[in-house]
Amino acid sequence: MPCPSSCPPGLLALMAPGLALMATFSLPSHAGDRRALPVEKPPGVKGRTLILLDVNTKSPVRIISENFLSLQLDPSIIHDGWLDFLSSRRLVTLARGLAPAFLRFAGKRTDFLQFHNVKNPAKNRGGPGPDYYLKNYEDARSLDKLYNFADCSGLHLIFALNALRRNPNNSWNSSNALSLLKYSASKKYNISWELGNEPNNYRTLIGRSVNGSQLGKDYIQLRSLLQLIRTYSRANLYGPNIGRPRKNVIALLEGFMKVAGSTVDAVTWQHYYIDGRVAKATDFLKTRLLDTLSDQIRKIQKVVNTYTPGKKIWLEGVGATSAGGMNNLSNSYAAGFLWLNTLGLLASQGIDVVVRHSFLDHSHNHLVDQNFNPLPDYWLSLLYKRLIGPKVLAIHVAGLQRKPRPGRVIRDKLRIYAHCTSYHNHNYVRGSITLYIINLHRSRKKIKLAGTLRDKIVHQYLLQPYGKDGLHSKSVQLNGQPLAMVDDGTLPELKPRPLRAGRTLVIPPLTMSFYVVKNVNALACRYR
Repeated sequence: MPCPSSCPPGLLALMAPGLALMATFSLPSHAGDRRALPVEKPPGVKGRTLILLDVNTKSPVRIISENFLSLQLDPSIIHDGWLDFLSSRRLVTLARGLAPAFLRFAGKRTDFLQFHNVKNPAKNRGGPGPDYYLKNYEDARSLDKLYNFADCSGLHLIFALNALRRNPNNSWNSSNALSLLKYSASKKYNISWELGNEPNNYRTLIGRSVNGSQLGKDYIQLRSLLQLIRTYSRANLYGPNIGRPRKNVIALLEGFMKVAGSTVDAVTWQHYYIDGRVAKATDFLKTRLLDTLSDQIRKIQKVVNTYTPGKKIWLEGVGATSAGGMNNLSNSYAAGFLWLNTLGLLASQGIDVVVRHSFLDHSHNHLVDQNFNPLPDYWLSLLYKRLIGPKVLAIHVAGLQRKPRPGRVIRDKLRIYAHCTSYHNHNYVRGSITLYIINLHRSRKKIKLAGTLRDKIVHQYLLQPYGKDGLHSKSVQLNGQPLAMVDDGTLPELKPRPLRAGRTLVIPPLTMSFYVVKNVNALACRYR
C-alpha cells in the first residue's frame, strides 16, 4: 500500500524533584566526580539570582531507548470511517517528525475489539454499515491502514490484543487473536504485541476480574502462540499495562511477575496526574503534582527488581489528566510543564520508554487535534526529539536562595536536566550537550555555566505561549517566532538563537527551554 508521501526505511539530568538550591549546596553526581562548584559572584550579576551549573561529561548515568518518547493511538478513533484519515499526508508528516518511536494501538476499547478477516464487514455481513462494525471490530482493511500509517511514519507498531475473550474457567480464549496474528503474518507485518489494557479495571468494565497469576498464564499462552508463527517467533511482548500502583494493583503486578516476569520484554504501567473533571490551570504549576510520579516509579521498580532484576520498565500510557483530559487545559501550553518534567524525571530514573496518550484525537490529552493541527505538546515533543539523545548526564548545581522556614519544604520550581545532544541532529558535532530547563517561578532566573561548560557557544530554543491566551494558549512561539507547519508535507525549521560564549542564561518566568552547549567534546557523548 503506497504512503501519502515518500516513505523512509520502514536530558535528562539526575536531579531530585524536590531539590532546593542553597548557597553552600552542590548537587552530587550519581556517577563521576563529586566536586563542589565555587559560588563567587561574577561582576554585574546579583548573588540572589545566580545559579551555577556544570555537567559531569565523563560518563552517562543512564542510557534510555532511542524510542524513549513514543506515541499511542486509542482504538476509539476507529469509529470514524475505516481509519482512512490515517492516509492523510499531513498526519504522516507530523508523526514522522517524532520518529523513531513506537506507536502503541491500545486503550479502553482494546478489550472489546474483535478481528474479522474481511475487507468490508458491512457488505459481507449485510449489517447496518461500517461505522457500527468498526466500533466493535478490527477488520483487515483498518489493520492495513493502521500498519501502513506506522510504517510510512517510521514508527514501530505495538498492537494490544483483546484479553477479555474468556473461557468458562476464566482462561484466555485466544482463537480471535490467532486469526489476527495469522493475517498479520501473511502480510509480513513487523509488529510487537500486548494483551489487554489496564487489567486492574476489568471488574469495573465487565463485573469479572482477572488476577495477576491468571494474567501471567495468559501471557505465557500468547508467547506460545507467537512462537508457533514464524513471522512472530521472536516478536517482542510487553505488559501487563497496569494502572496506578495502588495496593490492589501492586498485588496484581506481583502475581503477574511471579508467573510471567521472564516472558515479557518490558514491564508496563500507566499514569495520569489529575482528575480532569476538577483540575485548574494552576494545577500544572504545582511542584507537588509534578513530584507524584517519583513515588510510583519507586513502587514499580521495587516489584520488578524483586522478581526480574534489570528488566526494562516502560510508562506506557501517560497524560496530564484522566477522564479524557480538559478542554482548554490539557491541550494548552500550561500542560507542557507536566509533560517535559515527566520526560526528564523518567529518563533520570532509568525508565526506558514513555508512551504519550494520545497522538491524535483522544478527548483533550492529544498532541494533534481533530483538524490535524499540532498542539503545544507536539512542538515540545518535536524539540525533544530533535535535540535530546538517549544518554542522560548528571548535573552539579549551586545557587543562592532564601533559607527554608522551620517545618516548611521548599520544592524546586527550577528543574534542570541534561543529555548528550541527539546523534541524529547533524547541526551539532558529537560531544555536544543539551540542557532543558523548566522555570515555574513567576520571575526570571539566571544561570551561569561553569566547569566544562564555561565559555562555550550556546544555542537557545525558548518555547513560550503565542497570543493573548497565555498559559491557556494552543499556539506556541520559538525564540519569538510562532510555530506552524509550512504545508502538509513540511514541518518548520526549528531555528536556534545563538548566545555568545560565556553569556549568562536568562530563563523567563513560566517557560520551557532547551540549550545546546556546542563543542564541549564530552567524553560521554562522543560515541553512540
